[in-house]
Amino acid sequence: MSTSADKSKPFQTTRSASGWDLSPLSAEELTARAATLTPEERRVILHQGTETPFCGGLLGNKKSGVYVCRLCELPLFHSAAKFESGTGWPSFYQPFDTAHVVSIHDTSHGMIRTEIRCARCGGHLGHVFEDGPPPTGLRYCLNSVSLVFTERVENSGHPAAQKSRE
Repeated sequence: MSTSADKSKPFQTTRSASGWDLSPLSAEELTARAATLTPEERRVILHQGTETPFCGGLLGNKKSGVYVCRLCELPLFHSAAKFESGTGWPSFYQPFDTAHVVSIHDTSHGMIRTEIRCARCGGHLGHVFEDGPPPTGLRYCLNSVSLVFTERVENSGHPAAQKSRE
């Protein structure tokens, strides 16, 4: 039942330091977006799977741009932070914005690791390890199927994207 008090509440969003809306997607929106995933994307993103090493489509990408979440399009990593780790997965030493990636303690498969997920939709991205290059010493090891590469970052949830259309 809706009351007048419910209607008067202002809509609240959570924004990252870089200006992106981090408000969780509704269950309906997540379901609609998940319906667009391939079986492999679903296995990795929704069920914390891992793609086969050296098989991901973004491993050898050298273009300048941004890697965004496959499920919700939140910018996750900039190409300037990508490096060749030799592991068989795209690797980065820092996220686009630290608020865009959530770390979760992971003890699956008899290992102790730190899983990383998209802060907005909760999609599984990969893991982060403390054996990366300077300046962070971190290696964010990502599944290509969890990402989409774009040479431009546009999102109606970002103030700069809104300004560019006005």
